[in-house]
Amino acid sequence: MVGYRPEGIEDTLDERTQAADGRPGAPVELPRLGLVGWLRWMWRQLTSMRVALLLLMLLAVAAVPGSVLPQRPQDPARVAEYLADHPDLGPWLDRVGAFDVYASVWFSAIYLLLFISLVGCIVPRTRAHLGALRARPPRTPRRFDRFPAQGGWTTSQSPGDVAGAARAALRGRLRWLPRYRVDVREEGPGVTVSAERGYLRETGNLAFHLALVGLLISVGTGQFLHYRGQAIVLEGRGFANAVVDYDTFESGAGFDPSSLVPFSLTLDAFTAEFDPQTLASRYFRADVTVRDPDGAERAESIRVNHPLTAGGAKVYLQGNGYAPEVTVRDAAGEVAFSGAVPFLPQDEVYTSRGVIKVPDVSAGPQIGMIAFLLPTAEELLPGQWRSTHPLPRDPLMVITVYSGDLGLDDGVPQNVYELDQSGLEQSVDAGGAPVTLYLRPGETVALPDGLGELTYAATPRFVALDLRHDPTLLFVLVFALTALTGLAVSLFTPRRRVWLRAVPGPDGRTVVTAAALARGDDVGLQAELDSVVAQVAGPDPGADDDAPPGADAPPHPQQHDRHQDAGTRPEGSR
Repeated sequence: MVGYRPEGIEDTLDERTQAADGRPGAPVELPRLGLVGWLRWMWRQLTSMRVALLLLMLLAVAAVPGSVLPQRPQDPARVAEYLADHPDLGPWLDRVGAFDVYASVWFSAIYLLLFISLVGCIVPRTRAHLGALRARPPRTPRRFDRFPAQGGWTTSQSPGDVAGAARAALRGRLRWLPRYRVDVREEGPGVTVSAERGYLRETGNLAFHLALVGLLISVGTGQFLHYRGQAIVLEGRGFANAVVDYDTFESGAGFDPSSLVPFSLTLDAFTAEFDPQTLASRYFRADVTVRDPDGAERAESIRVNHPLTAGGAKVYLQGNGYAPEVTVRDAAGEVAFSGAVPFLPQDEVYTSRGVIKVPDVSAGPQIGMIAFLLPTAEELLPGQWRSTHPLPRDPLMVITVYSGDLGLDDGVPQNVYELDQSGLEQSVDAGGAPVTLYLRPGETVALPDGLGELTYAATPRFVALDLRHDPTLLFVLVFALTALTGLAVSLFTPRRRVWLRAVPGPDGRTVVTAAALARGDDVGLQAELDSVVAQVAGPDPGADDDAPPGADAPPHPQQHDRHQDAGTRPEGSR
């Protein structure tokens, strides 16, 4: 034919059409997408499953800096230290929000795009799934010869009776939860039965994706409304649920400080048990008295993995240690510092390290001390001590002294457990060796260089409490369980179709053929069809009593009558 152009072949030499006589025609005018077309294309790309998976992976990668770099809401002191140690890289990271990843613009953009992508994927799939649930099962194919599972038999029952028995066998005993959706159609002189199961597979898939959306909303809402704080409480002292009473406190952008429930608690006693042989910790318990806002008091205990619920928050036992009570007098004899200083345990025998900072000195320079507490001290060599047990059986405090400028007025946050020695000078003896002080409870020692004196009064214990409040935790749990359930249903629910055809035979008996098809590989498909065939066939009441046993039993699937045309692909197969 003149002017015929094969489909898919482009004329790269001439972008004009050809007339019927082969002469060049008018130039080809390609349609323009326009603004609406581009927006439609962008929406289809965003709501595709591959983009949703890409965004999910990108969100996981974007969260890596939040676990590697210090974050300002959790530890501003470490952020300030990082900026000081990396003067070139630190400011650039700060500009892109690397020290507050989860509140940065780029992380929020990925989060929102993932949310929109999931919703855009779910809505059309849900609409299509609901339409499929209302639709009839697919019609029975004309040929069964190429289906992976087949069966057949003859019976004296009428085609209608076979169809009724097939409907009952395929639907199962539970009317409110049928095994198969069954549709019976008349086909000439015979009857066909179409059955399909596995719609729960797509239902589970949609439930999984809906649960992911719910998780995104719950986590985002929780981060917006949550609060978390840490507080160190000394034995015999109390804590009030107020922002000013926390040692560290962080909250979401939507948190209102006035929403804190004004409860309080007092640490009555702390119990610690250790293995007598290995000294490994066995048991920790903090006995507290909780005072509710209405004035009611109740005795509670906080143990590891057994938090206390108070004021809508969970109170966890995060740690414990010793907080020696010390008093420092300056050179003029005035009390410059008095109180308990928490020491952090360094090993399994609770060798603890602490820093004592004395900024308010009326006479002389500021004083800083690095101290080690040995709960059960034992001297190995002259001047060398160690702790042999975590309980305070014979406590000893070993101190080195510094004087000068503590740097507290520079405006840079400092770690209370670290001493900035840049503006300090260590006290040394006449030989130039650092001065080391040894104190036991109840002792007082003079500080070197005429700085004053130090008194070690007692060794009370402290507990570190972690208070967390997230109003969406229950929703997160529900959506997480829904996602796991939906994923399990989606993975383990087989998608199967079963067809039966019953037609009158030339001898007056009914010829029944059956076939089954599954989506994907299904090793149990033939067994499923055999079970259905056995239920539908059953004992034949019209069978000849003189016939040999098993004459009317369902034959092996490979022994059925292959009267269909070979090589024809069944309808509905993939």
